[in-house]
Amino acid sequence: MNNYFSEKGICKQANAGMVFKTILMLSLFIVPIVLINVGVVTSIGLLFVLYLTSGFGMAGIGMGVMHDAIHGSYSKNKTVNRLLGYSMNVIGANAGVWKIQHNVLHHTYTNIDEADDDINTPPFLRFSPNRKWMKAHRYQHIYIWFFYSISTISWITTKDFIRVHRYWKMGLVGCKGTYRKQMAQVAIWKTLYYIYALVLPMIFLPFSPGIIFLAFLSMHMVTGICISAVFQTAHIMPDVEFPKMDEDGAIEKDWAVHQLETTANYAPGSRVFSWLIGGLNYQVEHHLFPNICHVHYRKLSKIVRETAAEFGVPYYSHKTFASALVQHTKKLHNLGQEFSDESPLMH
Repeated sequence: MNNYFSEKGICKQANAGMVFKTILMLSLFIVPIVLINVGVVTSIGLLFVLYLTSGFGMAGIGMGVMHDAIHGSYSKNKTVNRLLGYSMNVIGANAGVWKIQHNVLHHTYTNIDEADDDINTPPFLRFSPNRKWMKAHRYQHIYIWFFYSISTISWITTKDFIRVHRYWKMGLVGCKGTYRKQMAQVAIWKTLYYIYALVLPMIFLPFSPGIIFLAFLSMHMVTGICISAVFQTAHIMPDVEFPKMDEDGAIEKDWAVHQLETTANYAPGSRVFSWLIGGLNYQVEHHLFPNICHVHYRKLSKIVRETAAEFGVPYYSHKTFASALVQHTKKLHNLGQEFSDESPLMH
């Protein structure tokens, strides 16, 4: 892989196109919020349009800006990565918590129940065949879309606090002083977010608080659906594996093989779609090379596919995003059945 970059004479980090995308996605979120807060909105329709536009901007920041920055793949300069990583805080979440959840737990223990925090769901959802089955799971492929849509509301309200506490118990946060500092930072950032995204509009706009809250909720429903569908479709699929760790907490397979067996790509032929979602349709390449900016994944995918074939390891890829969503839904349905092959653990 290093030969590719040296031969092309390019760096592994962001290029001019990535900088343009960063400005665009930040603007899509910030400009509508500013317009809402300065009180120029005079119609409910425009209010919803601006909030919905911010929702797409939030999704774009999450998938195409902060994701690379927190992985350290946006720039060689750590300060640039840290500052752009704070865009996660600006949209109501927390960069420090995400770094543990995603960089450490998800990328190390992909698809391993109780270790990969991306599949560590509430009891009424079953994202792994290694989780106990419940009757409610029979319908999860239907109600999952509602919970996907409100996922970022949970994220900006309670999830980060819960995870900071749990990570501290796991020894991933540090001493008690660090834990308290992290909790305080999470609280401060979230308070600021709620002030400019919801409270100030309720003060300055001539609409009822209920209408403004519905517009705010619609923004998050857009973001939640976009982010959840893009991330979960790469791992909760019929063809991927859901391995277990041994008694010593070790993963049986080699790390790279584990990533290939638990991850799937989709829509490799759609450049526009890939650009919009931060290259996350190339999840295989991202899991193998998280330190490389996503703008390079399309070109790298050919090398990865050929190498996987050479060594006889899987390389999962679905032709379109629509077909991947269908397969994701089928997998959720299968995981929800009591007597399927996916249900070794039952009541």
